Amino acid sequence: MEVLKECSAYLSNYEVLDILQNIKANKKQKMKQNQLATITYQTIRYLEETPCRRQSSEKIKDFLKAMESVKLTKCEKLTLLNVCPKTPLEIQLIVEDSEDRLNDQEVESLLQVITNHLDDDEQDDKDG
Repeated sequence: MEVLKECSAYLSNYEVLDILQNIKANKKQKMKQNQLATITYQTIRYLEETPCRRQSSEKIKDFLKAMESVKLTKCEKLTLLNVCPKTPLEIQLIVEDSEDRLNDQEVESLLQVITNHLDDDEQDDKDG
């Protein structure tokens, strides 16, 4: 595998997981190297333990639509999507200069958007 265009787009953890699961599911597609199979397997195992396991394309679109009014960089929004922070401290660690850029109400609003659009802990507790 060769990188043709470095950083032409950012991918969320959900998108990476989806791509790798499709590669794994496509048994006709031969993996040229055992290392690729190992990397694919280990990456899928890791990502299945992150918040992206509960995400879908629709949830991500709804989340990004809700985030349009918030003045954050694309990378900050992507990190919020991938990490799904639950506390103001986590927001502070993700958003650069958050003390200057976000007031307490905006931080709480961000946490509420994340909870409304990405958090399915109640369903996971019922399923598990």
